[in-house]
Amino acid sequence: MPSDHADQLRLADLRVTRPRLAVLEAVRAHAHADTDTIFGAVRNVLPEVSRQAVYDVLAALTTVGLVRKIQPSGSLARYESRVGDNHHHLVCRSCGTITDVDCAVGQAPCLTPSDPAGSLDGFVVDQAEVVYWGLCPDCSPQQTPRSHP
Repeated sequence: MPSDHADQLRLADLRVTRPRLAVLEAVRAHAHADTDTIFGAVRNVLPEVSRQAVYDVLAALTTVGLVRKIQPSGSLARYESRVGDNHHHLVCRSCGTITDVDCAVGQAPCLTPSDPAGSLDGFVVDQAEVVYWGLCPDCSPQQTPRSHP
């Protein structure tokens, strides 16, 4: 997998460094992880890496589109390696579990905003961000609890 990550970095015109490779692997291994989780995973591989270095790498990877940053209302920023497909998220109100949800209908951007009286003011929509909220099977009183993945 590291060679795949190295290729991704090169294609994005980023130098291949051990911290960048470790952060890419941590994000891939921990879907929807916050920065503390990613930092901990990277420190297991590179004990000398600083928290600031991980933040800087996450920012660089997000800027070039190798990772996606999401931040549901009231939550910490989370990162994922699933990029470029305009998928959405389902968040458990109780435990905070986040699950990917494929595009709701049609093609990206999934939702076509209404344009009453030209309120879009010439904007060209290329992405929609939808967050569904509810209770996961473990937290829902109507469901039989199961373990989280």
